[in-house]
Amino acid sequence: MAVRARKMGFRIMIDFHYSDSWADPQKQNKPAAWAKHSFAQLLDDVYKETYATLSTLKSSGVVPEWVQVGNEISWGMLWPDGSASNWSQLAPLLNRGYDAVKAVDSSIKVIIHLHKGNDGAMYRKFFDAFRSAGGKWDVIGMSYYPWWDKREYSETIGDLGDNLVDMASRYGKKVMICEVGGDFAKAQDTRDMLVAVQERVRAVPNNMGLGVFYWEPEGEYSWSHYPLSCWGSDGRPTLALTAFN
Repeated sequence: MAVRARKMGFRIMIDFHYSDSWADPQKQNKPAAWAKHSFAQLLDDVYKETYATLSTLKSSGVVPEWVQVGNEISWGMLWPDGSASNWSQLAPLLNRGYDAVKAVDSSIKVIIHLHKGNDGAMYRKFFDAFRSAGGKWDVIGMSYYPWWDKREYSETIGDLGDNLVDMASRYGKKVMICEVGGDFAKAQDTRDMLVAVQERVRAVPNNMGLGVFYWEPEGEYSWSHYPLSCWGSDGRPTLALTAFN
């Protein structure tokens, strides 16, 4: 899939969940194959899995531009060992992922990705602790889902914009919206929200705002049952996706 996307001119980001299923703030379960491993083994697991996957991609002619070491890891990953309440273990796990990425190709930018991009206090707490623990990263990634917060985007878009600017300034790292989505049945509202998000990313000073990824545009509701796609039952993108034109 990455080879096909690259041939079509897309820029590639790889997102490691380090789990047998989706990882998100509420679910950061170890893969079954790693469940009984010691912490030292987990460090090795993260390195080997990351290195092997990216090496295979590179051998196929695809060097990703970005790699997420973990998905929405606001409260850690590979629980309980990598809980965000235990930085003496979470930071080394993330750093092993970072080291594996750079060993494959030093040009790849490593993203640390949290959810709820409009919650600046949570981001400051996480990245202050990560920095103090010797954390290594290149980009701060955010999810932004007003729908899951049961709020209109107009209520929180200002907080998102403030957080993007604050993160870039506070840590000297570029920022990115790694996930965003809106109600598939309200295409115009979703389009308006996407335009507003892009405006906030572009407004980050010194070109520190990288861009926006939609998750998951093509998961049409009738078969995916995911309410935040932007694909219609006619097999075509909805009006919402024109925000990226």
